Amino acid sequence: MNWDIFCRVVDNYGDVGVCWRLARQLVAEHGVAVRLWVDDLAAFARLSPAIDLLRDTQSLAGVEVRRWREPFADVAPGDVVIEAFACEIPARFKDAMAAKSPTSAWINLEYLSAEKWVSGTHGLPSPQPNLTKYFFFPGFVGQTGGLLRERGLLDRRDRFQRDSLAMQAFWQSFGLALPQKNELRVSLFCYENPALNQLLQQWSEAEIPVTCLVPAGVAANALNVFFGAPPEVNQTFTRGNFNARTIPFLEHERYDRLLWACDVNFVRGEDSFVRAQWAARPFVWQIYPQQEDAHRIKIDAFLELFCADLDADCARRVRSFWQGWNGAGLAPTDWYDFMESRADIASQVSRWSGKLARQPDLATALVDFTNDLLKYRVST
Repeated sequence: MNWDIFCRVVDNYGDVGVCWRLARQLVAEHGVAVRLWVDDLAAFARLSPAIDLLRDTQSLAGVEVRRWREPFADVAPGDVVIEAFACEIPARFKDAMAAKSPTSAWINLEYLSAEKWVSGTHGLPSPQPNLTKYFFFPGFVGQTGGLLRERGLLDRRDRFQRDSLAMQAFWQSFGLALPQKNELRVSLFCYENPALNQLLQQWSEAEIPVTCLVPAGVAANALNVFFGAPPEVNQTFTRGNFNARTIPFLEHERYDRLLWACDVNFVRGEDSFVRAQWAARPFVWQIYPQQEDAHRIKIDAFLELFCADLDADCARRVRSFWQGWNGAGLAPTDWYDFMESRADIASQVSRWSGKLARQPDLATALVDFTNDLLKYRVST
C-alpha cells in the first residue's frame, strides 16, 4: 500500500508536526509506504534536524520526504492521498488520482476540534469532479478518528516518569538539577500572547520557586522584554522566585520527555496540545487565534468535555485561566487559583488521558477507513 501525505506549513510547526508523526507511525506500525510532501523544509528541520534542506527527495525514518514545488512533478499517486488541513493538492496530481484504477482514496485530514458537529461530519463524502473526497476528523469521542498515539507511548511515558535516574539525566541535559522540594517546573510554548507578561510577573512574585523551560521562539523573545536581556539559548534568567531557562527547539521525542517531566505544560496549536494530553500532567492550551474570536468556540467545546468530571469550583478555575490565556486577559488571581486546584487537575488529566487511550488511535483509524474504501472500489 502506497500513501501520499500533502502538508503546507501554516503556523510554523503544528501542521508539519502532525503530518510527520502520522507518516512515521504509518510506516513503523502499519507497513505503509509513505511519501510526505512538504512545502517548507526549513520549518520541518526544526522538528527533525536530520532533514537536508538542499535535497528535494530524501528518506528519513522510512518515509520518503519530498519538497512540494510548483510546477508539480509528474508522479504516480499513491493508493491513499491525504490532503492535510485542506492544503489543496495540485490539480495535476488530482487528475492522476482520477486516472488510477481504482482511483486513489482521497482523505481531507481536518483540524482537531471538540465541537459537537464534528462527530456527525466525520467520514462523510464530498463529491468532486471524477473523484470523491472524504472528511476525516481527529477527535476526543468515539464517533471521530481519535488522536495520534504511537504504540507503547503511554508505557514509555510511565517508565520515564518512574525512573529517577532517567529524569535526572534529562534535567542535566539542560544544565539543571532535579527539582527542589516545592519547586514547580513548567514548559512554555505559545504564540504571541498579551497575557504572557502578566503570567511572568505572577511567577516572579510567587511564593514557591517556578522554573520555566522556554524553547527558542515567541516565548523566548518575550523574555527579552521581561528581563531586558537577549534570551540566548541555554541561559538562565532570574527575577524573584522565577527562573527562566532558554532551551533549543526540541525534536519530537525530546519534547515529549519535556512534557512528561514538567509539572505544568503550556502548549499551542494542535500537535503539542495532543502530546500534553498524553503526558498526563496539568496543561494549558493556547489555540491558534482566529478572526472575530472564532477560536473561543473551540476552546469552550474542549473545556466542556474536559471539565465534565471536575467539581464546579475546579472547573471554574480551569475555564477562567484558559479563557484568560486565550485572549480575555489574566486576572491577578487566575494563576494562583489554577495552582490551588493543581492536584484535582492532575487527577483529571490522568483520567482523561486513560479515557482517550481506550479509543483507536488516528493512524489505525485512517488505515481501517481507507482499507474499507479501497476494498469497495476493487469489488465494484
